[in-house]
Amino acid sequence: MPFLLIDFPVFNPVAVSLGPVVIRWYALAYIVGIVLGWVYARSLLKKERLWAGPAPITLVQLDDFILWVTIGIIVGGRTGYVLFYNLPFFAEHPREILELWKGGMSFHGGFLGCVVAVILFARRNNVSILSLGDITTAVAPIGLLLGRLANFINSELWGRHADPSLPWAMIFPNGGPLPRHPSQLYEAGLEGILLFTVLAIMIRMGALRRPGLILGCFITFYGIARIIGEHFREPDPQLGFLWGGLTMGMLLSVPMLVVGAIIIAATMRREARQPAPDET
Repeated sequence: MPFLLIDFPVFNPVAVSLGPVVIRWYALAYIVGIVLGWVYARSLLKKERLWAGPAPITLVQLDDFILWVTIGIIVGGRTGYVLFYNLPFFAEHPREILELWKGGMSFHGGFLGCVVAVILFARRNNVSILSLGDITTAVAPIGLLLGRLANFINSELWGRHADPSLPWAMIFPNGGPLPRHPSQLYEAGLEGILLFTVLAIMIRMGALRRPGLILGCFITFYGIARIIGEHFREPDPQLGFLWGGLTMGMLLSVPMLVVGAIIIAATMRREARQPAPDET
C-alpha cells in the first residue's frame, strides 16, 4: 500500500540566521534544552517538600553548575562520538574533531562528561554528588527530547526499513527510496516524554528524599529505552551491526542497566529523609 507512505517534510537546516550568525537546529536544541532544564531544576530546588527540608543545593550553586555541565555535555559528547563511533576517520583527520558544526555527538559520551562535571563541581562546592546527580538527570529528558526532534528535522539517524503498509513509514531524502521508521520520533517519545513523565511522577512521590534514586532510575530507564529504540534505528554506516546483530548504542547501554540497578539497590537500603514534624 505505497500510497500510505509519508514523504519527509524537508526543513531548512538553519533554525536562526541573524546576519553572519547562523544557528542550526541541533545547536538550538542544546541551547533551549539547557535553558529549560535550568528553569525546571530551579523550580525543583525551591520546593522544600520534595526534599523533606531545604534542598541540598542552593540556587546560586545551580546557576554556577550550568556552565560546568554544558562543558561536560559538549566535550564528553564529542569525545564519545570520536572514540565510539568514528575513531579511524578522526585519527586520519584530527582537525575535524573540533568542527562540531558538522555534527557528531554521542549521548553516552555526553553522559560521562556530565558525570565528571557533577563529581568535580560537587567536591569543589561541598554538595551531595548523588543529589546533584538527581537534579541533573531529572531535567535531562528535556534535552533528549529536543535533541531527537533536531535529529528528525535534520533527516539524520533515521530508522531501519519499514513495511510499506506502516501508516507512518517515511521516505527520507538521504535515506534511499525505501520507507523507513521515523526512529528519531520513537526515541523522542521514549527517552524524552516517557522518561520525563516517569521521573516527574517519582519526584512527586518523594524520590528526591533518597539521594541517588532518580539518578539510578534515569540510568536504568534510559538504557532500556535506548535498547528498544535501537531495534528500529539504522546503525551508523561506518559501524553497521556488530556482534549478533547488536549495535554500538545497544552495547554502550548495557553497562547503564548494571550501574543503574546497583545505584537503585544501594539507595533503597538507606533511610529516606523525613520531613521535620512541623512540615507534615
